[in-house]
Amino acid sequence: MTEGMIDVIIVGYGPVSQALALMLGHQGRKVAVCERWSERYPLPRAVCVDHELYRVLAANGMQAMLPAVTQRGPLYQWFNADWKELLVIDWSQDSISGGPEVNFVHQPTLEESMDMAVAALPTVALHLGYEAVSIEQDAQSATVHLRSPETGAEKALTARYIVGCDGANSLVRATIGGEREDKGFEADWLVIDVLLKEGVTIEQLGIPAAGQYCNPVRPTTIVPAGVRAGRVFRRWEFMRLPGETNEELEAEAKVWELLKPWAGPDDIELVRHKVYNFRSLMATKWRDRRLMVAGDAAHVMPPFMGQGMCAGMRDAWNLAWRLGLILDDKADDRLLDGYQLERKPHVDQIVDMSIFLGKIICVPDEVHAAERDAAFFSGNVPPMPDFPQLTDGLLHRDPSGQLSPGAGLLSPHVSISRAGATGRFDDLVGKGFALVCASSTPDDLLDPASLEALEHLGVNVVLLDQPEAPQNAVDVDGRLCRFMQDHHWQAMLVRPDYYVYGGAASADDLPSLAADFLADLRAAGVKLGETYLELEATK
Repeated sequence: MTEGMIDVIIVGYGPVSQALALMLGHQGRKVAVCERWSERYPLPRAVCVDHELYRVLAANGMQAMLPAVTQRGPLYQWFNADWKELLVIDWSQDSISGGPEVNFVHQPTLEESMDMAVAALPTVALHLGYEAVSIEQDAQSATVHLRSPETGAEKALTARYIVGCDGANSLVRATIGGEREDKGFEADWLVIDVLLKEGVTIEQLGIPAAGQYCNPVRPTTIVPAGVRAGRVFRRWEFMRLPGETNEELEAEAKVWELLKPWAGPDDIELVRHKVYNFRSLMATKWRDRRLMVAGDAAHVMPPFMGQGMCAGMRDAWNLAWRLGLILDDKADDRLLDGYQLERKPHVDQIVDMSIFLGKIICVPDEVHAAERDAAFFSGNVPPMPDFPQLTDGLLHRDPSGQLSPGAGLLSPHVSISRAGATGRFDDLVGKGFALVCASSTPDDLLDPASLEALEHLGVNVVLLDQPEAPQNAVDVDGRLCRFMQDHHWQAMLVRPDYYVYGGAASADDLPSLAADFLADLRAAGVKLGETYLELEATK
């Protein structure tokens, strides 16, 4: 490998790219980001960051900034034309990550904060104003050729890997090849972002904190769009009806006509209004050797779950820990085989949930809307699926090959006390794999080869309520202990992306869990140390 070669090139510089740059930059990787535009897109698009991604961003340099750029999500209510509630999703409730299920953001403000955090990383270089025009790869590296749309200047960057966070029309995805699966949802909606004028509140306007008005006369979305410098943004979305054109909907007079029942020029300032085509598309191939895609380059979904940006950031987080092990020479490229294997089913389920919700509101026919309402009020509508967990990849399985109970769940983020300090688990334990034990010590149970392999991987050992041990931690709020008790675990292994690999029901089961964990890692291309390999060779 060439001395000083870039580790990862990221194509595109939206929020998913920013998140990946932060993740890799905090690992100390040499990262180059290329983006056609020289300035950030100034208008809001996404409005939600869920609890999981809030935790992830906080662990990657955003902890101090996030409280200032996010607001706790409210109840998300769905009404029929008579304002009778069809369903409600409580986005305000406490999550497994310790904060609300959903936080609302003003995307340009979030991106500005992320950009500042990226700029502070000495190993990340931005190549703004340069469009990726072609990509090639060989056995050792991948190269992206860039051109400035303004000056025509050209240059090329070479790295060990390229990740395309370059949107729905991704060049990286096209280079990888494969198809895009259409999951069957499509609708045009006029998106209007507004700024409330000084002194105006949503209570005065009589609008829900976050809601869908499922009126067939004009299906309408009303949600927060974040706060910037104390000013409140709101979003309205109106479904395009049969016979209307995008041009008609985007006329400013039409915009004010649609907003008239809710607010007028005395209440709000228009920020932007544009018709967007909501689709449900999934790439069938997310990786080809040294090239990968993430975010909208891999999948697009309707906005009704508020999960588009979050799903892309999960892609980045899944890639970041895999690339970290490979770049540290602790794994080979086989570890990347698990990326699509894990992420695609998870995103598939989120897209299905978004479509489920989309089919509730995207009903412009009064007869069909009446049938929908009757089904909801009689209880004949199947419940919305639970939010997905991981179902494939690096997860513990029983001898029959079935996923072990609890494997693939997101682990709780709790407050702990350790070594004289009290804080959040991620801050005091650190990044990487974690082995959490409630009543036993790995040193007393595992063979030397397994202990060496865990140490080689940098597994963080956390011993709950074992005061004599240096790795002792006290579960301040009790949620971590309750989580393990609910799953009848005395120990659990947690992956770097905070998902549970698996648990052990007793101290006696820990050696078996550790052996399966190490065997699964080895099969995925992870290198586990000489002692472990020597022992395996004798079996």
